[in-house]
Amino acid sequence: MTLSFDDILAAQARLQGHIERTPCRFSRTLSEITGAEVWVKFENLQFTAAYKERGALNKLLQLGENVRARGVIAASAGNHSQGLAYHAARLGIPVTIVMPRTTPFMKVQQTRAHGAEVVIDGDGYDEASSFAMRLREERDLVFIHPFNDLDVMAGQGTVALEMLEDVPDLEVLPTPIGGGGLVAGMATAAKHVKPDIRIVGLEPAMYPSFTAKMRGVNAGAATGGATIAEGIAVKAVGETSYAVARPLIDEVLLIEEPHFERAIALYCNVEKTVSEGAGAASLAALLAYPERFCGKKCGLVITGGNIDTRLLASVLTRELVREQRIVSLRIIGDDRPGLLANVSMIIGQMGANIIEVAHNRLALDVPAKGAEFDLMIETRDAQHTKEVMDALRERGYPPRAV
Repeated sequence: MTLSFDDILAAQARLQGHIERTPCRFSRTLSEITGAEVWVKFENLQFTAAYKERGALNKLLQLGENVRARGVIAASAGNHSQGLAYHAARLGIPVTIVMPRTTPFMKVQQTRAHGAEVVIDGDGYDEASSFAMRLREERDLVFIHPFNDLDVMAGQGTVALEMLEDVPDLEVLPTPIGGGGLVAGMATAAKHVKPDIRIVGLEPAMYPSFTAKMRGVNAGAATGGATIAEGIAVKAVGETSYAVARPLIDEVLLIEEPHFERAIALYCNVEKTVSEGAGAASLAALLAYPERFCGKKCGLVITGGNIDTRLLASVLTRELVREQRIVSLRIIGDDRPGLLANVSMIIGQMGANIIEVAHNRLALDVPAKGAEFDLMIETRDAQHTKEVMDALRERGYPPRAV
């Protein structure tokens, strides 16, 4: 069994009118930053904020009436669960989702809000999936796999069809790989429409499961860790999705965590849109490997926007630190009245903002008649930070970045 272009065309016809026909837009600023010609497909504008609706709905629409009456089950900690729950509820199909105990509470609540029965079991996806298979047998349900299913892959392939309809001369599709369903579908569609297009698979460096399988290595020992791209943090790719995708992929790149973070921040600050870690993988690839994409017309998919708001806030703040727009300075001086006022006045005169002050007289590396200040300041950019530090130094308060 394999995936055909006709399967994807049929999926496109089924999905029409049931999902968003998301835009694919040129980004002038991201193009300037990366050196590539960047076109962005906004799949975070789907109702459940991820492309996963496509595959889930394509599968659901092909179920017989008897199966629909019995209901379906899936194991997922992320976007597959929400897409399946939402469209199953629309079609009147009972749905059960098994989610690992580590699933963020927000995702559990969102899945329940779409009408699913949520069962919490297992410490990770593999254990949750095993429990879901047992429930399937007990309740006589149909299991809908998040990626290792040809109907699901066909639905995901419609993303590439739409991109090439909107921008026919795309040259490269950097595509995230988790279980392999998206890359299998997109590569099948894209290579049929435009055989010379390059398909570049992308994995978190912590979870190189597709790469390991390509090299004949057991991925189990090489995978693990708290990646921000948890949506593609999969220990083993699907056998079927791998078989479909492998002949169509030109290369696979591994992405380190700082590039995921920077990509999330750029989407927020430049495109004014929210991306989760896995959803920003294609932009992260352009940041991590600029030489591979420079001057090429690249189609990037924001695959999902379901990121915890606290995590998003942390990523954006960390990006300010990375850009030296938020800096912590340590100043040691005599403990005399007016010291902090003088330092504050200099920082204010330079147009910077003090966010936080810690005043320490008891540290043993500070003279008994001295005082140590840690100041967190906000500036316009790295150059402005340097100017503030130079001004403090010239006035007798030499700072040290901490």
